[in-house]
Amino acid sequence: MKIKILGSGCANCQRLEKTVREVLEEMGVEATIEKVKDIKKIMEYPILTTPGLVIDEKLVSSGKVPGKEEIARIIHNASRMK
Repeated sequence: MKIKILGSGCANCQRLEKTVREVLEEMGVEATIEKVKDIKKIMEYPILTTPGLVIDEKLVSSGKVPGKEEIARIIHNASRMK
């Protein structure tokens, strides 16, 4: 599973990354996490506001920091799609 955190590195982007890492560890799911700060690369996704969460090249959240339960549900659903 490839996860991307889209954003400039602001506090919300950092919080999203931290929460995603915690959820992955709690779920025992292995994934690579990439921080995308380049605005041109961020704009390749259908995103209006950051932070953005991309799993396997699909934008699954933007403009907010989802809670742990929501992130766990997103990761679970993404892993079932494989």
